[in-house]
This record gives sequence, C-alpha cells and structure tokens, in this order.
Amino acid sequence: MPYNFKPSTLFIGKKIIFLPSCHSTNDELVKMIPETGGDSTLEGTVVVTDQQTAGRGQRGNRWEAEPGQNLTFSLLLKPTFLQASAQFDLSIAIALGVYEALGEHLDENQLRIKWPNDLYHLHPAEGNQKLGGLLIENTLQGYQVSTAIVGIGLNINQLIFPVPQATSLRRITGQPFSYDLERLLARLLECLEAEYLRLRQGGQQAQKARYLARLFRYQEWHPYRSNGRLFNAQLLGVDETGCLALETTGGLRYFGIKEVEFVI
Repeated sequence: MPYNFKPSTLFIGKKIIFLPSCHSTNDELVKMIPETGGDSTLEGTVVVTDQQTAGRGQRGNRWEAEPGQNLTFSLLLKPTFLQASAQFDLSIAIALGVYEALGEHLDENQLRIKWPNDLYHLHPAEGNQKLGGLLIENTLQGYQVSTAIVGIGLNINQLIFPVPQATSLRRITGQPFSYDLERLLARLLECLEAEYLRLRQGGQQAQKARYLARLFRYQEWHPYRSNGRLFNAQLLGVDETGCLALETTGGLRYFGIKEVEFVI
C-alpha cells in the first residue's frame, strides 16, 4: 500500500514516505533529519511501513506486528515551544490524538490509555488487552525540546496474536472485512495535529484533565511491582515530569517509566 493520500491537516502528513519494509520507522526518520539542513518544512513528515522488523516499545521491548495488517508509522515534530521539563505534555497530547481516532470506532468506556502511553481495550470476558503503543524519542537543545520522533504502532486488522494480552480493532469490533489503513491513518494524523495544536496554544491543563479521565486504573487500587516487590496502590495521576503517582500503604510515591510495572 503506497499511502498516496493527503490528510485534511495543516502540516502533519503533507509529506508521507512509504517503506514496504524497514527495521524501525523511528530510526528511518532519524536518518532523514540531517538531510534537511534544519528546514522547518520537514515538521510533520511521516514514515510508514507495512513491515517493521525491529520495532521498539517502552522499556526496550520489541513491537511485533503481522505485515500489511496494522498501522506502523513515525512522525517528526519540532515542539521547540516545550521546556525539557514539560516534555511529557507532548506524550499526553499524542496519546489523546490516538485515543480520539480510535474512539470513533470503539466504545470509549472500554478504551483506556495505559501509562506511560499504551492503548488498552477493557474486554469484559477476555480481560485487559493491548491495542497499540507509542514511543516518543525527544532531542533536547538547552532547556527546550528541539525535535520529537513519535512512533506509533496500532493493531488494526490482525486477528491472531502470539500472546493473549494483544488485540486489534477488527478483532474487537468483529467487522467481517478489513479496515482501510489509508483512511484510518489519515484520520489519525488529523486527530494528532488537532491535539498538537492545542498543546502549542497552551492547552496543557485541559489536555491533562482529559488524559487522566481516560487513564487505565485511574483512582483504582491494583497490584504493582517495583524492584521485584509486589504491592497494592491507588493510581492518583502523573506529575509534571511524567512520573506515575501511586498512593501506597506507606504513603504517596512517584515512579519513573522503568521503575514500576503494572501487574495485569
């Protein structure tokens, strides 16, 4: 699929590079940055592939997807308006953009953002299953974010997975025919740009409130693991640096991305 379409956006997706196969769309986009000589028109460039052979997820995990059945792409942004200390605000905006696009096809009561930025479907019979994931790699210049490579992988048409914790849009909805990946990508890019522009215009507080309302396990007690130790905690939110706030029996604690694990 060549992805020869133009989304209804100002700049995101105006340049789309399709690679039939690659190791990682994030890595491919990084390679292209020096070629522009800092040209600002590069912002919004998308690299999309049908087969990613070495996709990365959070914690260094591999992202596996059946070729040609899902959406795997990376997007270049230049959020120079963001302080380095506030870079998680971009993660919130991106997660909301993906959530809004998927929410047009799914019951939003069963769709959640799992910290830091996975998309989960809450199935009443099959339990909590991963629908997709995000990986944002920021480059800092001084106290500002200079570039952000936003990698997104979403399970769309794949029906069989090697692990029971994974699912797809088609599997959830039971649609008998495959979703149009071009149309879905176009809508995703439109939603991503809308949230990015809200962020750029200073809408961080409203976005964080929406993020928390959609956050997996928000204000619920569940088991977690840190340093090999199991404990129960209530998820109270995320601080300004993106650390997870958990109320434990010993008091309020904050955890970075690699410091705590959800026990699903």
